[in-house]
Amino acid sequence: MQHDPTRRPTIGRGAKVRAAVLAATVDELLERGYATLTIDQIAQRAGVHKTTVYRRWSDLDTLVVDALTGHIAPDIPIPDTGDIAEDLRLLARGLVAWINSPSGRAVLAVMLSDAGGRIPELAEGRRRIFHDRIERARPVVTRAVERGELPPGTDAAELIKDLAAPVYFRVLITGEPVDERTADRAAAMALVAARSA
Repeated sequence: MQHDPTRRPTIGRGAKVRAAVLAATVDELLERGYATLTIDQIAQRAGVHKTTVYRRWSDLDTLVVDALTGHIAPDIPIPDTGDIAEDLRLLARGLVAWINSPSGRAVLAVMLSDAGGRIPELAEGRRRIFHDRIERARPVVTRAVERGELPPGTDAAELIKDLAAPVYFRVLITGEPVDERTADRAAAMALVAARSA
């Protein structure tokens, strides 16, 4: 049997195929954006046939939501330094670093595009992603309350939203760049607000 140099190697089945397709989806979003994204392009990049993609995801939007939701979760580390001020600062810096990364820009571009409002799956994906961010960061606040650094009954979700709001305001409303100083200010303001509530 002769080797065909134009044939892409197969990547196997199951988890490997899923991982390859999800990674290819994010890569295609980074390169081409959401508007021109197709299942054919994703399948070709992943090294699978498009029917393999359709067997696992009913349509492009479902695939995009799955890829973005899975891609964002590990990208922002959740700190545990033993000090709430430092934890919030690191959490905010992680958010800023993610926003400034290619994957962060791709996720935000898709989730906040007109498609994010028109397509129910993307709107739900956006809610799921931001809810997941809050839930993953909740232990930072819970531990601080247990250590006596924050008042009992501090609302973790509200504190995390207070931390993220100034960062997202600059990115999405005023179009200003965000950096570590932005993160540090956001963390300090969120901590003051939580302690004075």
